[in-house]
Amino acid sequence: MFGKRSEAQALAPAKTESAPKPAPEPAPAAVSAPRPSSRGQEPSEEYYETKATIFNALFETIDVSALAGMQPDKAREEIRTIVDEIIAIRNVRLSVAESNQLITEICDDILGYGPLEPLLARDDIADIMVNGAKHVFIETGGKMQKTNIRFRDNTQLMNICQRIVSQVGRRVDEASPICDARLLDGSRVNVIAPPLSIDGPALTIRKFKKDKLTLADLVNFKSISPAGAKVLQIIGACQCNIVISGGTGSGKTTLLNCLTGFIHPDERIITCEDAAELQLQQPHVVRLETRPPNLEGKGKVTMADLVKNCLRMRPERIIVGEVRGPEAFDLLQAMNTGHDGSMGTLHANSPREALSRLESMITMGGFSLPARTIREMIVGSVDVVVQATRLRDGSRRITHITEVIGMEGDVIVTQDLLKYEMDGEDADGNIIGEHKSTGIARPAFWDRARYFNLEKDLAQALDEAGG
Repeated sequence: MFGKRSEAQALAPAKTESAPKPAPEPAPAAVSAPRPSSRGQEPSEEYYETKATIFNALFETIDVSALAGMQPDKAREEIRTIVDEIIAIRNVRLSVAESNQLITEICDDILGYGPLEPLLARDDIADIMVNGAKHVFIETGGKMQKTNIRFRDNTQLMNICQRIVSQVGRRVDEASPICDARLLDGSRVNVIAPPLSIDGPALTIRKFKKDKLTLADLVNFKSISPAGAKVLQIIGACQCNIVISGGTGSGKTTLLNCLTGFIHPDERIITCEDAAELQLQQPHVVRLETRPPNLEGKGKVTMADLVKNCLRMRPERIIVGEVRGPEAFDLLQAMNTGHDGSMGTLHANSPREALSRLESMITMGGFSLPARTIREMIVGSVDVVVQATRLRDGSRRITHITEVIGMEGDVIVTQDLLKYEMDGEDADGNIIGEHKSTGIARPAFWDRARYFNLEKDLAQALDEAGG
C-alpha cells in the first residue's frame, strides 16, 4: 500500500514496516451504507454522505501526486486496497456490488472525470451539459433529459473542469473563467466558471462518436437522400469551395467531416480550429489550433492569425472549423487565390443568411470595403452552401444544397439544387418529408465536375434526385 510515506517505506513489505502506525479510530457500531439506487433513480443523500466520508478519509491517506505517476490499473488497485481498509476500520457494511460501485466512483473522481465517466463511455449521447454540481443533462436521440448523476459539490466539479482543460495546455479559474478545450478523443468542451457562472461551474461537452460517421451513415439516418449524398460526394471531390451553414447542434462539424472524406489523399490539407476536433483520414494533414492569452494577457493566437499563416504553408485546401469573425475575409481570399476545395462552417438558418453573415463578419472585422465589393468577393469565392438543420422532433436534416451563381445588380443570386420538403408528421410526432430536386439539370459547377471527369455521375445523381 502506498500513502503519504517515504519511498523506502512505500517499497517495504507491509509486515516489516518499522514506523508505528497511528492508532486507529475506535470502530463505530456496524452500520449499513445506504444502497445506491437502482438504475434510473436518484441515489439517496445518505449514499453521497457515506461516499464523501470515505473519500475524505482516503484523501488524507494517499499521495495524489504519486498516484498520477502510476499506471492507471495499478493506481486503481492501490485505491481499492486503501478503500477496503477504510471500510473495514469504519465498519461500514457493503455488499460486493456496492463496494465495487463505490470504489469505481472514487477511482473516477481521483483518476478520471468523476461522475462524467459513465456518460462519456456511452456512444448514444451527443451532448453533456452540467449546470452546477447537482444538475446534469444529456442529449440523446435529439431529446434533452435530466440524469440522476451529480457531483459531490462545486469544488469537485471545478477540479474536473481544470483537469480537462489542463490536458490541452489551457486553464480555467477566476482570472480566466471562460475556456474552450477538447477531450483526448476530440470531443468539444466549453467551461464557464464563477463568478461569471452564478450557480457553480457550467460544463458543456459535445461528444463525438468513436466511429467516424460517413455519408452512407447520414443516408441511413435519413439526413440526406442517396442521390443527394452522391451530389455532395461530387461537390467534395471536384474541389468546390463549400460553406456549411446551420444552427447549434445541427450537425455542421459532422457533415464537414463527411465531406473531407472525398478529398484526394495526395492533397495537402491544413485545418484551423478553436479546439481541434476534425477527424481527417488523409495522410497529408496539418492541424492548427488557436491559443488563448496567458496570465499576463499575452500570447493570444486568433483564428484570423492561423488562416493568414496557412497561406504561407503551401496548402491545397484550407478547412476552418468555424468561421465567426474577421477570419472570414482571409478564408474568402484563400478560396479566391488558388486554394480550391476549401471549406468552413458558420452559424446561420438558411443559405442566404449564411452569405449575409459572411458579409457582416467581414464588415465587423474592420475592413472598410463597399458592400458590393464584399459581395463580389463572396460570389467569386463560395461555390456551394450546404444547409444543415435540426428539426423540432430532434432529427437532423440537410435541408438545402445551394449554388452561388453570381450577382444581379447588388444582389447575390443563388439557386437550390436540392431541398428538403416536410410533408407532415407521424403518430409519434416524427417529421415526415423527403429531399427533392429543384429540376436544375446543369448546375454552375458542371464545368468543374467535367474537369474531374465526374459530369456523368453528377447528371445521374441529379436525375435520381428528381425522381
